[in-house]
Amino acid sequence: MNAIVLAVAAMMLLVLIRVPVIMALIVATFIGGTAAGMNFADVVDAFEAGLGNGANIALSYAMLGAFAVALSRSGLTHLVASRIAGLVGAKSSASGNLYAAMVIYGAFLVTATLAETLVPVHIAFIPILVPPLLEVMDRLQLDRRAAACALTCGLIFAYMLLPVGFGAVYQTDILTKNINIAGEAHGFAVAASTVPLAMLIPALGMLVGLMFAVLISYRRPRAYKIREIGEIAGDEKPAHPPMSQKQITLSLLAIVIALITQLILGSMLIGGLVGFALLSLGGFFRWNEVDDVFVLGLRMMALIGFIMVTAQGFAAVMQATGEVPALVEGSAALIGDSKAMAAFVLLAVGLLITMGIGSSFSTVPVIALIYVPLCLEFGFSPLATVALIGTAGALGDAGSPASDSTLGPTAGLDADGQHDHIWDTVVPTFLHFNLPLLAAGWIAAMVL
Repeated sequence: MNAIVLAVAAMMLLVLIRVPVIMALIVATFIGGTAAGMNFADVVDAFEAGLGNGANIALSYAMLGAFAVALSRSGLTHLVASRIAGLVGAKSSASGNLYAAMVIYGAFLVTATLAETLVPVHIAFIPILVPPLLEVMDRLQLDRRAAACALTCGLIFAYMLLPVGFGAVYQTDILTKNINIAGEAHGFAVAASTVPLAMLIPALGMLVGLMFAVLISYRRPRAYKIREIGEIAGDEKPAHPPMSQKQITLSLLAIVIALITQLILGSMLIGGLVGFALLSLGGFFRWNEVDDVFVLGLRMMALIGFIMVTAQGFAAVMQATGEVPALVEGSAALIGDSKAMAAFVLLAVGLLITMGIGSSFSTVPVIALIYVPLCLEFGFSPLATVALIGTAGALGDAGSPASDSTLGPTAGLDADGQHDHIWDTVVPTFLHFNLPLLAAGWIAAMVL
């Protein structure tokens, strides 16, 4: 069995039987590395070399966690929750609850889309936006699995379809560039302007999956305990005295300055640090409480950060095995002369690779060199080739335990310790997005 297939299968099996994600990633790393013929020392070296790639994002998330907790102590998050509760009606009828759910899930979808395009902050907004809304969602008994699907859909749908922000990076710098590099020897090239058209059908497939999740799979009420951000393991529930206009202004100013800092410097870490510092100096909590607030934020994000770091080590070993070409070649042997089967196999292989690497942006450069000649051999059009490779890269971004498109939503939805990364984010997003993407990507490849 191919080492990457074996490693991904081992990782998924382990996490599904509730082995901690970090342990599952480490065990799967050594299973895949040794299966590929790497000795133990080489696996360790590649794994440790890859760990550093995740350190920045992990530390950035820890700082954003501290900023989120500081915002909650300022009282702004409680104020926001109260206002939204009044807007949607926390004790309304079943039809009113459906309206409230659509408002909240729609806000998550739109905000995630904006975070990938017009305001390219990626997942940095989640620890700040989502935790204040948990209390409202819990009073409405909204299923957080649907919220996870809404956030993940916005994060992936946006870069697949819209050529702005991270979408421009994926479509122009990643997808078009690597397809043209692979096709140069064959006289094959595509224009970046054709990518949105090629990715339209797969993107619509994601929206279909989201509607199914929200309206069917997770429509029933789900009970949660009403907790504050960070109120885990007996933490004291902070009081929320009424905020003055000056405090509201200072809190909003801290958010805006943190966002501007991140956009200018391109650093979530510095943006979170600036926001936390402004709230600390604003007098929202006593100076001798600053350390406690900071540590609470770090604790809230600790698991997510360590998973991100470990996932980078896992991805480094998978790339070091050199098993991707063997996986594609072995799969090609099963295709025969069937164009329909070729499209399905190429998409399925992309799903496996991205599930392991955890990033569509990192998957496309790996598969494009192999996929383009195969697409030309089977007579796929330029639009179909873009759709196949673009969808194969995006497949697995949802549903991977190691993807920031699943880790980000978990970071926000688990702020009070009531959301499981695997069963409440990974499994729901895998079922509702990867399966529709497989079908929609296949349709796009056959009709374009």
